[in-house]
Amino acid sequence: MTMVQLEKGLRQVLAPNPSPMTLHGTNTYLIGERDIAVIDPGPAIPAHLDAILAAIPQGGRITHILVTHSHLDHSPLAKTLSQHAQAPVLAAGPSDWGRSPLMQSLAETGNLGGGEGVDTEFAPDIQITEGRTLESEDWQIGVLETPGHMANHLSFEWQGAVFSGDLVMDWSSSLVSPPDGDMTNFMASVERLEDMAPRILYAGHGDPVTTPAARCAELIRHRRNREAQILDALTQGPATAKGLAKDIYADLNPKLLPAAERNTLAHLIDLVERKLARTQGALSVDANFSI
Repeated sequence: MTMVQLEKGLRQVLAPNPSPMTLHGTNTYLIGERDIAVIDPGPAIPAHLDAILAAIPQGGRITHILVTHSHLDHSPLAKTLSQHAQAPVLAAGPSDWGRSPLMQSLAETGNLGGGEGVDTEFAPDIQITEGRTLESEDWQIGVLETPGHMANHLSFEWQGAVFSGDLVMDWSSSLVSPPDGDMTNFMASVERLEDMAPRILYAGHGDPVTTPAARCAELIRHRRNREAQILDALTQGPATAKGLAKDIYADLNPKLLPAAERNTLAHLIDLVERKLARTQGALSVDANFSI
């Protein structure tokens, strides 16, 4: 939980929550020397709170607490840190904010599953939207709406760098689990970052992405390849998301198969929206899909 100085005006503190889904843990970032913006306070672990407070430079104070999205490994510590620092929490909205009409209707049916790892109690003090610029004497931070991994997912731009949360990481592709995740929006957000070509990406987990445009292009190819595999499998006959994932991700670590099933479902919903696939009966987690 030591602090790392990534560049002038930017520090990182790693949360002690390693797992197959978080790699070494959640990256919490501190921007500034006097006025400090904290990005992704992380999980509600007291030792991590102590590490963040210890990383504040002498004479500095936390003025903004920014949250990329409200998964349990990113947002729960925000409230406690806010109380300690007397600083507001800023994010797109609560955990059900920003869903497309389709995803909202699917969530209301309760037939889609999902909801894993969501911080259902999260609510920012201030909602921030696309195009807003946050400012202090130390820094300017731009707000980017980048839904997909989660509907309320934001990224933050600072001096040509982008803090990409769980949208783009160097070590893994992202979980996209409907109704909170949306593959249609995910692809659009990654394509947007590719077009922006920032100088570096600071992700929610893992090392910085030093070739952002190339990594975004790689992730887009990966998802298009998965889509092609799904469509090819459906030429053999109707199948469920679970059945497709078992065949397509045959070599995957069994611990990660549930995440693969959710990504497969997200692809299938995207294909249905694009009229490249259809369901036999109501769209649900157990539905049969065909082409």
